Amino acid sequence: MELRTFTEPQQGASYDDLLAVALASESAGFTGFMRSDHYLVMGDGSGLPGPTHAWITLAGLARDTSTIRLGTLVSPATFYQPGPLAIAVAQVDQMSGGRIDFGFGAGWYEAEHGAYGLDFPEMGERFDRYEEYLEQIVGLWSTPDGETYNHDGQFHTFTESPALPKPAQRPGPPVVIGGRGKTRTPRLVATYASDFNVPFMALADIPETLARVDAACEAIDRDPSTVVKSAALVARVGATEADIERRAAAIGRDVDELRENGLAGTYDEATAKLAEFAAAGIQRVYLQILDLADLDHVSEIGANVLPATADL
Repeated sequence: MELRTFTEPQQGASYDDLLAVALASESAGFTGFMRSDHYLVMGDGSGLPGPTHAWITLAGLARDTSTIRLGTLVSPATFYQPGPLAIAVAQVDQMSGGRIDFGFGAGWYEAEHGAYGLDFPEMGERFDRYEEYLEQIVGLWSTPDGETYNHDGQFHTFTESPALPKPAQRPGPPVVIGGRGKTRTPRLVATYASDFNVPFMALADIPETLARVDAACEAIDRDPSTVVKSAALVARVGATEADIERRAAAIGRDVDELRENGLAGTYDEATAKLAEFAAAGIQRVYLQILDLADLDHVSEIGANVLPATADL
């Protein structure tokens, strides 16, 4: 099993805060550092010092880190137009030396759209836009050198596009798609994704969800094993019960609830929980790190949990 860290900067974080967690993750041996792509705090927090732009942040991290993979979990289609987003992600992939994973979704958090002057169509249109944008972004990246890209879409039309710049990874960065949808999501995963993420899903629901993706892959003659199956879990791990309780309190969560729904407990408890996810078919876990000041938390998981997951 592979472990990555995952942050929620809309809760309030500066670039320096995110860089510190990314560097701690890299040093601890995590294979990736991901960040959400939101503009508005969730819950009762102040959100100070404010949100950060996902792809500007990742451009900085591309130059300030060395080996760790970087990306969004996930960027909403409602924030972007497909052409400029394809350019931005390709450039950041170049800047990182080919270390970007492109997490992309339809968008769901209505309040942040109103807060920052963004349109928020009804669900059907959001998903239609998402599907079209995904096809166009991947199409731009995969257009052979010297050829042009043309696409007459419902929302955006591309005419004789040079489809530049090209990302460092060819034909493009791995695409991460998540969600619980039973029909369109599995089909999009089978068509475009390298990583299918089940975010904060109950363990009992995972096998059926993964089976739908496998079936969608088989329907288009794709080997289901070529899609990495991943999960996201909030992490609150420590050497002692006092450490665990302190870390849970720092993010306003109950320890028992986190033990049930997240990755909370001692190092042995965390390893055992990850083994259960591996048995359910999960190959990669994004550990949600909510207290960005607690860099020891990242280091401790790296030293005491990460090595035990190598054979899961």
